[in-house]
Amino acid sequence: MEQYSRLDTRTQSAVQSELVRMLDEAAAVAGLDRSAWIRQPQGDLEFAVLPEDTPEDAVLGPLVHHLAVRLWDRNARPAAQRVRLRMALDTGVAVDAALGHAGPAPVAVARYVNAPQLRALLATLTAADLAVIVSDRLYQDVVRAGWPDLDPAQYTRVHIRVKEFGGYGWVRVPGHAPDDVRSAVAEAPEPKPEPEPSRDPGDPSRTPLSQHVNQGAAVGRDVVGGLTIGAVGLPVPPPSAGSGPTR
Repeated sequence: MEQYSRLDTRTQSAVQSELVRMLDEAAAVAGLDRSAWIRQPQGDLEFAVLPEDTPEDAVLGPLVHHLAVRLWDRNARPAAQRVRLRMALDTGVAVDAALGHAGPAPVAVARYVNAPQLRALLATLTAADLAVIVSDRLYQDVVRAGWPDLDPAQYTRVHIRVKEFGGYGWVRVPGHAPDDVRSAVAEAPEPKPEPEPSRDPGDPSRTPLSQHVNQGAAVGRDVVGGLTIGAVGLPVPPPSAGSGPTR
C-alpha cells in the first residue's frame, strides 16, 4: 500500500501489530466485540465482516472517532513512524469463499478503499491520519437517520469508478472541516468509464458488460447482511504540525 512496501521487514511487522492494536482498542471503547468479527488479514490491510446485528451507528460514529484519536496519539510520539489509514465501509452480502469472501459488499469495500478520491484526501490534507468512505446505502440508511454521533454535513459525496466498479460513496476526514474535504476531493481526477467490450453486431441480445456493472453500481441496494469494513495502513514519514481529532 503506497509507502508501506518501502519499509523494511522489521518495521512492516511493527506497523501491522500497531494497526491491530489500535483497531482492538477503538472497537473495545466503542462497545464492539472484535472477537466476533470474521477477520481476513492482508499485510497492511485488514478486511473484516461484522456480525449481522452490529449497530451500524456504533461503527460509523464511535469506532471511527476512537480510531482517529489513537492514530493521532500514536503519530504524535517523537520519532514515531507515521501511520495513515484509509477506511471503507459497506453493508450487504458477504459469504465465505475459498479465498476469503464473495459477494457485492466485499467487492465494494475493496474498490472504495482504493478510490482515487480517498487517496487524494490523504495526499492533500497532510495533517490527516484517517480518511473514511461509506457506501451510498449506509449513508442514506444510517448517516441521514439522525443518530447522535453522525452528522450528514460532515460527508461529501463522490463518484467512484475503480476497474469495472462504479457507484457513489460519501467521504469524511475526522478533524477536518467539510469544506477542506470538498476542496481536496475536487483535486482528484474524474473517474473515466471503462471501455465497453466489443460485441457481435449480429447478436443484439448481448449487452455490454459495463451496462451490467452500472446497473449494479448501487452495490448492495437490494441485499441485506452483516456490515463489512476494510482498513488500510499507510506508513509515511513524520508530518508537519497539524491539528488532530477532538477527543
